[in-house]
Amino acid sequence: MVNVAIAYFSGRGHTLRLADYIAGALGDENCNARLIDVTQVTEMDWAAMEAADAILFGAPTYMGSVAAEFKMFMDSTSGIWSEQLWADKLAGGFTVATFPGGDKLSSLMQMNIFAAQHGMVWVGQDQIGAPVVPENDGINASGVWLGLGATTSRDKTLMVHQGDLETARRFGVRVARAARRWSV
Repeated sequence: MVNVAIAYFSGRGHTLRLADYIAGALGDENCNARLIDVTQVTEMDWAAMEAADAILFGAPTYMGSVAAEFKMFMDSTSGIWSEQLWADKLAGGFTVATFPGGDKLSSLMQMNIFAAQHGMVWVGQDQIGAPVVPENDGINASGVWLGLGATTSRDKTLMVHQGDLETARRFGVRVARAARRWSV
C-alpha cells in the first residue's frame, strides 16, 4: 500500500479543506493518507514522513509567500536535508489565496525548491480547465501547473471554490497514480 503524508499549515481552515479533499481522493485510490499539521508535528508524524512514498506540502499564500508557520516547518527539516532522508520520495504542493492570481505561484515555487533541496521528485498539476476543455468549468481555474492553486470562497460553508475542491480531489488521484508508479 502506498503511503502519502500531507504536511500542511492552515490559518483559517482553507488549506485544511484542500488537504481533506486530497486525502479523501488518496483513500479512494487505496492509498494511506496522513494529515500532519506542521505546527504540531509529533515523533510519529516525523516517522510517517520518513516512511512515506510521497509528501505533499500545503500552506496558504500570505503576502506573496508561504505562511510563516509553514516556513518554520521547512526550516526545521535541516537535519533531514543534511542526510537526504527524503531523497527520491515524490513531492507536490498546494496553496490557497484570496485572489485568483494571488501570487500562489510564488508559494508553490518555494515548496518546489524546498523539495528539490531534499532530493525529492515533484508532481505537478495535470488538469486542463475551461475554456480549453469546456466541460471542465471551474477546474484548475487559476491555471496553475506547478501544483494545486486554489481561491478562497466568500461562502464560508465551502471555504474554497467548488471547482478548486474538485481540482484538489483530482490532484489527489494524480498523486496516488504517480506514487503507485514510482514505488514499484
